[in-house]
Amino acid sequence: MDVKRLLLLIPLAVLAYLIVVQWNQDYGQVAPEPEAPSFTSSAPEAEGAAEADSGDGLAVPSAPRAEGDMGEAMPGDSAGTARSRDLVAVVTDVLDLRIDPQGGDIVYAALPQHKLTLGSDRPYVLLSDSESRSYVARSGLQLDGHAGRIAFTPGNTEYRLAEDDNRLEVDLTAEVNGVDIIKRFAFERGSYAVDVNYYLANNTEEPVTARFIGQLARDNSPDPSSGVAMGMSSYLGSAFSTQESRYEKVDFDDIQRGRFENRDSQGGWVAIIQHYFVSAWAPSQNQQNLFYATTDSQNRNVAAFAGPVSTLAPEGEARLGATLYVGPKVQDYLEAVAPNLRLTVDFGWLWFIANPLFWLLDQIHSLIGNWGWSIVFLTIVVKLALWPLSAKAYKSMARMRKLGPEMQRLKEQYGDDRQKMSQEMMKFYQKEKINPLGGCLPILVQMPVFIALYWMLLESVELRHAPFMFWIQDLSVKDPFFILPILMGASMFVQQLLNPTPPDPMQAKIMRMLPIVFTFFFLWFPAGLVIYWVVNNIISIAQQYVITRRIENDPSVGKGMKTK
Repeated sequence: MDVKRLLLLIPLAVLAYLIVVQWNQDYGQVAPEPEAPSFTSSAPEAEGAAEADSGDGLAVPSAPRAEGDMGEAMPGDSAGTARSRDLVAVVTDVLDLRIDPQGGDIVYAALPQHKLTLGSDRPYVLLSDSESRSYVARSGLQLDGHAGRIAFTPGNTEYRLAEDDNRLEVDLTAEVNGVDIIKRFAFERGSYAVDVNYYLANNTEEPVTARFIGQLARDNSPDPSSGVAMGMSSYLGSAFSTQESRYEKVDFDDIQRGRFENRDSQGGWVAIIQHYFVSAWAPSQNQQNLFYATTDSQNRNVAAFAGPVSTLAPEGEARLGATLYVGPKVQDYLEAVAPNLRLTVDFGWLWFIANPLFWLLDQIHSLIGNWGWSIVFLTIVVKLALWPLSAKAYKSMARMRKLGPEMQRLKEQYGDDRQKMSQEMMKFYQKEKINPLGGCLPILVQMPVFIALYWMLLESVELRHAPFMFWIQDLSVKDPFFILPILMGASMFVQQLLNPTPPDPMQAKIMRMLPIVFTFFFLWFPAGLVIYWVVNNIISIAQQYVITRRIENDPSVGKGMKTK
């Protein structure tokens, strides 16, 4: 390359780099989350002044149908009604919730331990019934002959977990046609799981049937916690776990088109999944539940379950309930709520590789306390595991590098006779113990590990806003200055210098372009993944350099090589 061309390319490369950095600053911002709904000290209307839809008629699309109109999910609750009513505020160390007394739904959930953006004081909002996004966790009680929602009366409008307490209970009370109802939300310190229970007392002289319904309703708004890296993004939709399938995704398009078939199952759970966070209803694992998906009057996607019908004898009592999880996709937390709920941490089709990798990464982190350095040490462990295979490939490439002049001589001697040249080259490979495809083997072996690691790092909420060092303060997003991808491309270029030059000129040009192409791809990859690749390349360079020098200094290699 002449000096003039080099002087032209250098400023162009710097200019392109500055443009990409500025684009990242201008368009890489996260949209603001909705504010927490306000509440006042005035209590909602008493049960005697409830609306005409008092009761808790819910949609359960089963056959035979239960009482009332079951064509819609939780009818009687029009759009925006929760925003105009007084809400009950509940604050624990890990949850900041708002409960609508009309039905007792959780219409807002913020996570104080997870910030909206790096360095922000605002918590991440998972559930919200706002103009920008409607996503709520609803629960109701299906009672004999009652449709609509129950208007509850809370004891207070604000509840807060005291510093010296480990448990907080929030009671909403109501009376419906002689049945006393307490809807109790129970919270534990440090837990994202909420126990939601109805305590019923039948004060009538007739038996009463009741059924617990749990629903997750979400519109089609985009996931505010997810980005797209080279066209790849995490799953946004619902999921079910039943005896038929321990983990089944049902996306919103399938819900809108009614493609999910209702099913009965003992135990199980239903969830709506997004990047890093999940909401899930987990009923008792010892009871028979109906799982279904539908749409409501606001055209929101509804993923739900209905518990078994219970009969309360006259003067009898009963407790119906389930556990609601609203929080990050931390496997230990999820597994404590329900079997297989940890599968919502979706590592893709290479989960059998990603799960051990995450376990090992977590073990390393428990020792050193930094997720970035944990990725570095994980890379070293993976590289050591693949060391023998890589060494064999590098030996083959080193032999090809040393014997390059002889291969060039064969090409010149038989260049006009391709068949003869191929035969002589094969004899030459066999004689010198060279595998011409050996250089591709390390990359082919690493690709499943790389893909599994990509999804593992993409899905692991533990890496969200986790710092490494210097300018890398969030391993889950791209390097803000793209320094790591450039280092990765430079390390690939150094590796190529140690490889034999392909005999085909076109192939040689393609190989020279690979570092540039990979650098471009890696610009938007999570920094944690690029750290893995950079460290992997550095170790590979050291390994390949040692092996290459050893082969080049070995007099037995190419001893019988002809010269001309």
